[in-house]
Amino acid sequence: MNGYVLSIDCGTQSVRALVFDTRGQLLAKEKKPIAPYQPSRPGWAEQDPGVYWDALCETVRSLGAGSPDIFSQIQAVAVTTQRDTCVLVDEDGQPLRKAIVWMDQRLLDTHLPMSWPYNIATKLVGMYRTAVMVNRACKAHWLKVNEPETWQKAHRFLLLSGYLNYRLTGQFVDSVGSQIGHIPFNYKKGEWEGPYGLKRQFFQIEREKLSDLAKVGDTLGALTAEASRETGLPPGLPVIAAASDKGCETLGVGCLTENTASISFGSQASVQTTARRYYEAEQFVPPFPAAIPGWYNPEIQIYRGFWMISWFKEQFAQMESEEAAARGIPPEDLLNQRLREIPPGCDGLVLQPYWGAGIKTPEARGAIIGFSDVHTRIHLYRAIIEGIGFALRGGLAQIEKKSHTPVEKIMISGGGSQSDEILQIAADIFDRPVHRVQTYETSGLGAAIIGYVALGAFSGYGEAVEAMVHPADHFTPRPENARIYDRLYEHVYRKLYKKMRPLYMRINEYQ
Repeated sequence: MNGYVLSIDCGTQSVRALVFDTRGQLLAKEKKPIAPYQPSRPGWAEQDPGVYWDALCETVRSLGAGSPDIFSQIQAVAVTTQRDTCVLVDEDGQPLRKAIVWMDQRLLDTHLPMSWPYNIATKLVGMYRTAVMVNRACKAHWLKVNEPETWQKAHRFLLLSGYLNYRLTGQFVDSVGSQIGHIPFNYKKGEWEGPYGLKRQFFQIEREKLSDLAKVGDTLGALTAEASRETGLPPGLPVIAAASDKGCETLGVGCLTENTASISFGSQASVQTTARRYYEAEQFVPPFPAAIPGWYNPEIQIYRGFWMISWFKEQFAQMESEEAAARGIPPEDLLNQRLREIPPGCDGLVLQPYWGAGIKTPEARGAIIGFSDVHTRIHLYRAIIEGIGFALRGGLAQIEKKSHTPVEKIMISGGGSQSDEILQIAADIFDRPVHRVQTYETSGLGAAIIGYVALGAFSGYGEAVEAMVHPADHFTPRPENARIYDRLYEHVYRKLYKKMRPLYMRINEYQ
């Protein structure tokens, strides 16, 4: 086919406008960092929704200015975004308050009451604790209780994907593939939960406040005249329903089966596979909608994940940042080079990367044990990377156990995948070869695949992946390092949470 798909990838730290061709070659790219949110209270994470939209428009306009020939051949737009970031808007689509970002940790003091049959049922199946936790964590519930006047004014409660798609099309419609969050979505059926469904009790959001839904690959609408003026794209351009950033990443690394795992080294680290069948890798936590219509992504998340690298850089790596600036390289490159100075296992320093509570671990906190006088800042840096690797190894084991399918191949994406040193550590921790594809912009590549399939450039997703996804590098585990990590994982890391849980519960009393 003639023409291109424009992928908009709105992540936690930046917005990127990307154009791939049907061979998977990145033809043009523009990136705009997102201004860091400033928490007004500990644990809160809010952002002006206009920051995302303005960054989107700026990157698209810059792409048009820098690559006019490519820009003029764009035939469709597909948006992929971070998950569970919520925007409350009025009838005109104007935000009523700041967006609540996925990293936000606020909880209701007590959960919204559930009907007595559901209370009994969840207690009988051992689900009550999980039900209460997700009910308290629902951002809409917090708004209902603490900002009732704003909630009453709200016309729609949108995920960030729905908000950006609205700004592009003027329609309150979003992709099924993006519906991941504290919302009453039936993941098995791929639709909003019915009035008597369990998730209606967990997440008590009025149906009329939710967006309309379209299947992945459907056309959400056409670019409005206003969006055309702000982005420079032609009016009437079709906007294709894509999927979440993790779903698009998994598609963008070519993970189409249960014996291939997609591991994201992004701001939120995760491990997932792609399955035609529905099963829960973690009890009572559904698999998420995949970037292929009707398929699923069983997933285990590591909250914040490689966001911890940014935290470490800001708090401890001023020296490396200054040296990197003088050498004209990113500070992460210099830090990753220095990983080679530290042996596997960090001379006994072990980190548990719970920088926020999980559904099954609501009391969890981060922990670092094993400090001695031999340890340096770079030991801590490597311990963060190894700790995330250990947590993902545990998640992979859960998925394999529930799927009864051994994972033979690991594909890695996200910002951390740019580092050879980090990928070698991953290969050693998983004791399996790991691979990366031709680009680390795999969310954008996945969105482009969806767009090209929708436009008829390929007969299906298998053909599109074969044409557009190309393994570029692989890293083989080093046996001695793998043995060190295996012992450390089995004898220390796996036992850490159980030992620390009572202390976490005590610590939380003082927060």
